[in-house]
Amino acid sequence: MNPQAAKHEEAIFRTVLILGMILFAAIMRIVPHPWNLTPVGAMALFSGAVIRNRVMAFVFPLVAMLAGDFFVGFHILMPVVYASFLVSTALGFWVRERRNAVRVGGVVLLGAIQFFLITNYCVWMFSNFYPKTLAGLMACYAAGVPFFWNTLAGDICYSALLFGGLFLAERLVPVFRPNVSTVS
Repeated sequence: MNPQAAKHEEAIFRTVLILGMILFAAIMRIVPHPWNLTPVGAMALFSGAVIRNRVMAFVFPLVAMLAGDFFVGFHILMPVVYASFLVSTALGFWVRERRNAVRVGGVVLLGAIQFFLITNYCVWMFSNFYPKTLAGLMACYAAGVPFFWNTLAGDICYSALLFGGLFLAERLVPVFRPNVSTVS
């Protein structure tokens, strides 16, 4: 086999592994779980960090979320939730070339924080649950704190699984090692 064909074959294997991991995360989203303890934030960060094609890095988590939403249901703030996960995908770009535990941990924390701030702000702004005052906004954020901890826990656990799983696959199986010419 010529070297170019071998590189192409390795890129295909790596892409299939990465997409399989994203599919696993998408399936885990529809399994019963505590509120906000889902793999979606981790899936978005992982996509941004490992899928080389930037458009596809945004598309895969959105498609996975949309597919999952057919099972878990839709609500009025879905555009805000989707936009927040696009922010998480962009955060994944920051660790793309230098993935390590500290950098991944940092973007996991940033992703959970931005999701909490954005989604709770929109709950306050677009619902009738809280008065449209600073006190109402603070009450909304306070009510969301338990959900934040679940979001953070889910992002940490699933990021460890996704990033750690890819790290092990790259170390143990040569065909999964990154190649600068891959499309994944």
